[in-house]
Amino acid sequence: MIQASSAYQSATPFPHVVFDDFVSTSACREALQEFKNLDDASWKGYVHVNERKFSHTRPDEWGAGLQHLLNELNSERFTELLSRMTGIEQLIPDPSLEGGGLHRSGRNGFLNVHADFTVHPHQRNWSRRVNLLLYLNEEWDESYGGALELWSRDMKQCVEEVEPLFNRAVIFSTDKDSFHGHPTPMTCPEHVYRRSLALYYFTVEEKPLIHSTNYRARPEDGLKKIPIFLDRKLLQGYDWAKRKTGVSDDQIHRAFEKFDRLRQRFGRSA
Repeated sequence: MIQASSAYQSATPFPHVVFDDFVSTSACREALQEFKNLDDASWKGYVHVNERKFSHTRPDEWGAGLQHLLNELNSERFTELLSRMTGIEQLIPDPSLEGGGLHRSGRNGFLNVHADFTVHPHQRNWSRRVNLLLYLNEEWDESYGGALELWSRDMKQCVEEVEPLFNRAVIFSTDKDSFHGHPTPMTCPEHVYRRSLALYYFTVEEKPLIHSTNYRARPEDGLKKIPIFLDRKLLQGYDWAKRKTGVSDDQIHRAFEKFDRLRQRFGRSA
């Protein structure tokens, strides 16, 4: 634990650590099989300018293996270990899996570089501090893409790439400038998916500073910077509406999809 804590807190471009063989191989394989068996219709799409992926946040529909894995990683015992490793005291899990849960993306899927939202949308005093991503991808080929990129805080360069390999976990601190993503559309074959379990941990603060998810363009993105910026502004409105009015994710994502279709139409006619 001392070694992991030192590696975590001294890592660049922001505190993080990568663990291979994170859980038992049998538990990971069981989780993957249950992941594959989930009904396609039960996935929620995040399809807009800045990302193309699907999420599943209803553990009551998961198999016993995935539920057990979730319970272990959200347990008091594990969060205490996280607190000791990260140096962040009194971490708590998010039972609602807001923005997290199971993530799946296929061919042409991507997630633009971003820093995550800083405060839970339904718990005003919960400050987001740590992400845990556990990859469930057997026989993942590097040529498919999909490596997690960790970018410098000034967004000038990608500092590290982490391949999404089976039973590999990435744990990192979420600050307002902890920029990460996998922005290049993947080239995996049809029906091959990048799969992960994403869990977020919080601390209770009196008045945490609220920032929406902050998507950023890379230096090489050129004119793509414009739709990335506009989509980010749309997301800020979404975040406000979600916090203030209780508007549903389904309503918001339909609006994002319409904006994305307009963007694509404009791009074809330009």
